[in-house]
Amino acid sequence: MATSLLALIDDIATVLDDVSLMTKVAAKKTAGVLGDDLALNAQQVTGVNADRELPVVWAVAKGSFRNKAILVPAALLISAFLPWAITPLLMLGGAFLCYEGFEKLAHRFLHNDDSDHAETVKAL
Repeated sequence: MATSLLALIDDIATVLDDVSLMTKVAAKKTAGVLGDDLALNAQQVTGVNADRELPVVWAVAKGSFRNKAILVPAALLISAFLPWAITPLLMLGGAFLCYEGFEKLAHRFLHNDDSDHAETVKAL
């Protein structure tokens, strides 16, 4: 009888060890998706009145929660049913980020007209 109890405790310990290991792996895999909360940095809210700062942060938080509600289940479904599609999707996302970076640099170096930027700042 004591042997059965020890075997049961050993099985429970093994299951808990497996759960903790899988949780660690899942946390590593989702860190990139959950890191989008850092998109709102101090530079973006500089110059905003204090009474307007919390609504801006709240709007970003709502958008972040909405994105997570869509992206996390989509990522889990893709990894479960179409694991071969992960690499091409990541490559497409990386190519789009390269395009955005090039576009920003090209705009900075090729366009000298800052009138649009000045009008945007005045509107705030």
